[in-house]
Amino acid sequence: MLYIVPTPIGNLEDITLRALRILAEVDLILAEDTRTSGKLLSHYEITTHMQSFHTHNEHKKIDYVIEQLKTGKKIALISDAGTPGISDPGFLLSRACVEADIDMTCLPGATALIPALVMSGIPCDKFYFEGFLPQKKGKKTRIDYLLSLPVSFAFYESPFRVLKTLEMIQLLSDQDRKVSICREISKMYEESVTLPLSEMIVFLKGKTQIKGEFVIVVEGNKEK
Repeated sequence: MLYIVPTPIGNLEDITLRALRILAEVDLILAEDTRTSGKLLSHYEITTHMQSFHTHNEHKKIDYVIEQLKTGKKIALISDAGTPGISDPGFLLSRACVEADIDMTCLPGATALIPALVMSGIPCDKFYFEGFLPQKKGKKTRIDYLLSLPVSFAFYESPFRVLKTLEMIQLLSDQDRKVSICREISKMYEESVTLPLSEMIVFLKGKTQIKGEFVIVVEGNKEK
């Protein structure tokens, strides 16, 4: 059995009792970064053996993991924060389990996307999730597409690119849409701000330093 286990995106208390039990009971934990996950396991006194499983080695390790699962091993997959497979390693392994007819379950738990949507005050009964935008090639094309949608869209962005990305959205949009930025969710310096796009750019330019990973929510195309 493969268990896909969400881990806290900030506050260590944001983990379920079931997740803690699974992590303590499985034979092996596959972790995106064993050093990061080691802090979580140490906090809850979980001593299960860990191995690294990340973007750079998952192709090489999938066959090994599938063979271990076929022998009856119980394995948990975790990422540094949030739910594996959502803009984190995990998809390739889950697909391999489906193809090999191996039992798998994903526990409900932490993700940055949903709290950011809810706190934005922007309609989120229907929305489009982009994940991460291309850093260079294809970025303008993706933003053009997202701006054409009649529903709100959300994406993740680095603190080093958030301002430039919003400036590109402003350049490509003929509407001063509402935009929400949410960072440091569940942490001490959590911040969620919703403003018209033009005001949001001024707001960010007024900051001496921009820190934390961002979830950005943009209002849908009102003309559609």
